[in-house]
Amino acid sequence: MKTAMVHARIEPDTKRSAEGVLRRLGISPTEAIRIFYRQITLRNGLPFAVHVPNKRTAATLRKSQGGQGVEPFDSLEHLFESWEK
Repeated sequence: MKTAMVHARIEPDTKRSAEGVLRRLGISPTEAIRIFYRQITLRNGLPFAVHVPNKRTAATLRKSQGGQGVEPFDSLEHLFESWEK
């Protein structure tokens, strides 16, 4: 079987984070890329919805990326508990 190379640049933090998830799933970054490309081929497009955020969502994303209006939680349980208050 012939193979082709894919080269991509990605932020180091994003790469580390994603590879941690992939390790927990038991798949390599190469296998994840193969799966992604296969799904693109099978669906004739991206395997997930891509939307341009509306103005309110875009503003909220900018604020949260800057650390404004963000409340950290130690666990999902603590997050869910905060919703019950």
